[in-house]
Amino acid sequence: METVDHVRQPGVFSTVRRSVRMTAGQTRVWQTHWSELGRTEEELPPGELDLAKWFGREAPTVLEIGSGMGEATAQLAVAAPEVNHLAAEVYPAGLGQLMLWVEKYDLDNVRLLEGDALDFLRDHVALATLAGVRIYFPDPWPKKRHHKRRLVSAPFVALVASRLRSGGTLHLATDWADYADRMLAVCEAEPALRNQHDGWAPRPEWRPVTKFESRAQAEGRDVRDLIYIKVTPTD
Repeated sequence: METVDHVRQPGVFSTVRRSVRMTAGQTRVWQTHWSELGRTEEELPPGELDLAKWFGREAPTVLEIGSGMGEATAQLAVAAPEVNHLAAEVYPAGLGQLMLWVEKYDLDNVRLLEGDALDFLRDHVALATLAGVRIYFPDPWPKKRHHKRRLVSAPFVALVASRLRSGGTLHLATDWADYADRMLAVCEAEPALRNQHDGWAPRPEWRPVTKFESRAQAEGRDVRDLIYIKVTPTD
């Protein structure tokens, strides 16, 4: 499988593992639904993952990196039943909570990955496979000395672009102004991506308001969206 060199920078992970206890409900759905809905990095077979087999159907697949507590993921899955939604998160309680939403809404178009999405993209996703990648409110690492740990970098964006099919989308959202500027610069420099707007995208009405966005609004920070499409050399 083709890889993007140096995508794993020291200290860079799609999300950061946190040791948080699961509730009784989260533990219950983990025990009853994980074998069907989820995979850990260790449970993934080597090589490219057969997404159609895992979801039980052929359908456009969108990867969400850092799904948090999963409410937004579940809302998006309810709104788009024709799409396969794959949520990657390293926070087990968040995945447990997402499975509670899956159970509540009786969703059959959601699958979960516990682990780092960088490794998953590089090692298990075939080229030109995904219909979309969503990254909403990634860890901003606000201190300047930690900026090198931020997920959205040139190698990462190149990796994402290589896994998007032609016409697939990369959708980013953040409430940190300097990170937003960096996202814009990095994505504009990626030749396989084309901005769908003149700079920032209008906030899509279909994107659910997350707790992070609500907090940002309460603290007076503007949220910026970026939406890029995968292009071919002839586009």
